[in-house]
Amino acid sequence: MSASIHNTHFLLRRIHSLFGFLPVGGFLMFHMWENSQSRLGRDHYNEHVVEAIKSMNYVLFIEIFVLALPILFHALYGLLIWWQGRTNVTRYKYFHNFMYFTQRLSGWGILAFLIYHVGWTRIWSIWKPSIEEDMYGHMQALLSNPIAAAAYVIGMILAVIHFTNGLWTMGITWGVTTTPKAQKISYGVCTALAVLLIAFGIHSLVGFFLEPSAAAHAATLVP
Repeated sequence: MSASIHNTHFLLRRIHSLFGFLPVGGFLMFHMWENSQSRLGRDHYNEHVVEAIKSMNYVLFIEIFVLALPILFHALYGLLIWWQGRTNVTRYKYFHNFMYFTQRLSGWGILAFLIYHVGWTRIWSIWKPSIEEDMYGHMQALLSNPIAAAAYVIGMILAVIHFTNGLWTMGITWGVTTTPKAQKISYGVCTALAVLLIAFGIHSLVGFFLEPSAAAHAATLVP
């Protein structure tokens, strides 16, 4: 055990696993909760969600050091693990071996989705501040495109599967679920959590379709 603790790869794998749980997994659920507030309307979402987060103390510090850097480390080290690993899903057709392959493959999809999502929301708003003034309308416009809407749903599903399957393997690697029975129970719990989060994630996007578009909303303000 002491040899493992002093092994750099061992420590980096544990940090990678821990970052996958928090803050990456925690932020995934928090972000779903943010989107679910869209069901309370445009004004509530823009004023009580977007503006509230913008006005937080040390929000830039949190975005960089609590979210961006841990997510970047988790993504890059995950790609390194994938690069060094061997795919044997066609040789050993066990379910969990397939899920291991899915875990690695979904990482690529999530990374691509994150670049797209962050680019069109957070980064683009730096050059176009009006986006943050009506983030509800911006998200509504994005999701009105069927391709973009499909990308958001697929990206969300991949993120949930990646998180919940990683949570199951984390229990094994951290020595929490060491027996076959414990692993079976843990997998059932993680599967139920995945179904719940996917349903919640899809439901959280519905709110962006409950009000008229930004153009129609502006037209109603004209006397």
